[in-house]
Amino acid sequence: MKYPLNKKELRFKKKKLLYAFICIVLVVGVYWILTREKQPAPDIPVVSVMPVEQQNVEIFGEYVGRIRAQQFVEVRARVEGFLENMLFEEGTYVSRNQVLFVIDQRQYRAKADKARAQLKKDEAQARKAKRDLDRIKPLYEQNAASQLDLDNAVAAYETAVGMSQADLDQAEQELGYTIVRSPISGHISERHVDLGTLVGSGGKSLLATIVKSDTVLVDFSMTALDYLKSKERNVNIGQKDQNRSWQPTVTITLPDNTTYPFKGLVDFAEPQVDPRTGTFSVRAEMPNPDHVLLPGQFTKVKALLDVRENATVVPQKALIIEKGGAYVFVMRKDSTVERRFIELGPEFGNHVVVERGLVPNEQLVTEGYHKLNPGMKVHVASAETNEKKQQTTTAK
Repeated sequence: MKYPLNKKELRFKKKKLLYAFICIVLVVGVYWILTREKQPAPDIPVVSVMPVEQQNVEIFGEYVGRIRAQQFVEVRARVEGFLENMLFEEGTYVSRNQVLFVIDQRQYRAKADKARAQLKKDEAQARKAKRDLDRIKPLYEQNAASQLDLDNAVAAYETAVGMSQADLDQAEQELGYTIVRSPISGHISERHVDLGTLVGSGGKSLLATIVKSDTVLVDFSMTALDYLKSKERNVNIGQKDQNRSWQPTVTITLPDNTTYPFKGLVDFAEPQVDPRTGTFSVRAEMPNPDHVLLPGQFTKVKALLDVRENATVVPQKALIIEKGGAYVFVMRKDSTVERRFIELGPEFGNHVVVERGLVPNEQLVTEGYHKLNPGMKVHVASAETNEKKQQTTTAK
């Protein structure tokens, strides 16, 4: 038979149950804490950085050029006659004033002999006119001869030889033209006429051509946009400027894709644009001591357009280009990153010029920026980590 609990026993039992419940809750809580999965700490991205640098940047333009000789001379017959002789080997080097062709001289020698004989005759007439003049003068002074007699004697003496001398000079000059000489030193082409051909005014006058190619000229065309950009950089194409530390040089590529060892200098630019092509002609002078370059051949021209001194440059691998523009990530002193929009300039190699948006020595993120967000904290990769990455890339 159970007796009802008194108040004291009832209070004690409630406390006992409460303590038991608290113990159970504590045990369950400790068990949950000990057995629950720990949330991993957020990973901090590891990046590679480098300081923003400044350097002198050479800006080049590539064009298609054509080589021509510094001098190109046509050898022509200046008198008419049959070609008698050729005194050179085709394609060889000839010297200035070297005899190249001989034209039939017989008619021109006869003409010169006739003029010479006429001159001798006129010289004899001149001597007679001199004697007549010497006789007339005293008579005129004594009023024994008229003024007309004196004037006729003077005119006969003064005109006795002049015309004949001019005819002889012309005849000897034409006779000299039958010997065709080289006007310059250079390489001569094949002959354009055969021996026995009538050359001169009534026949073919072009006998051969001579090119002087110890120095060659390289012609190429630039666009009006190239001209405007050069003006923006305060560069006058085709003009030397002693105030700058560089001059506009060109290099060319040979047909075997090797670079010609000598550089040329731009010395002329056409002052107007061709309306048919929208371009203007530019010329560079280039040494050709070994005659490697042949007039008429086409070549690739690489022209130095400008040198940007102390330009801010960044590697292209650090750039992110999206619809809104180009930007990079820059690490602050507190190891957080910010997105920096920049204005790009010319590209060269694996780098690009930054016109504005960066200052020298800022820490530029070059690798690991793909998972970055502005304001995110980052770790800088150690030298060993970078070396391992390079080795892995090389192994691939």
